[in-house]
Amino acid sequence: MKIKIKRIYEEASAADGWRVLVDRLWPRGVRREEAQLDEWAKEVTPSDALRKWYGHDPGKWDEFSKKYRAELEEKTDELTKLLESCPEKTMTLLFAAKDETHSHAVVLKEVLDEQLKQ
Repeated sequence: MKIKIKRIYEEASAADGWRVLVDRLWPRGVRREEAQLDEWAKEVTPSDALRKWYGHDPGKWDEFSKKYRAELEEKTDELTKLLESCPEKTMTLLFAAKDETHSHAVVLKEVLDEQLKQ
């Protein structure tokens, strides 16, 4: 399985495969019927406290990544379920943040890729 990340504001594509929103909050300006989602995986997103603390501050990225990984270690069942639910060869994790380099989706993709290798 191949896992990709993509901003939800980008146009949907057949190459996306199974489209999963990985934001806890619904993205601004996106109508639900136009999102073309297959899943909304709120349970694997950063906690509200962590999300608010981070505030998309690149200076906190390293610490955020460690803390989010620690949260994900407590959610192995949810991660396994997400991977096993994917009926496609490709899963695209969708997120709303403008900064694609410092998005929680980057960390989530790394963790899912690691889980696939086990």
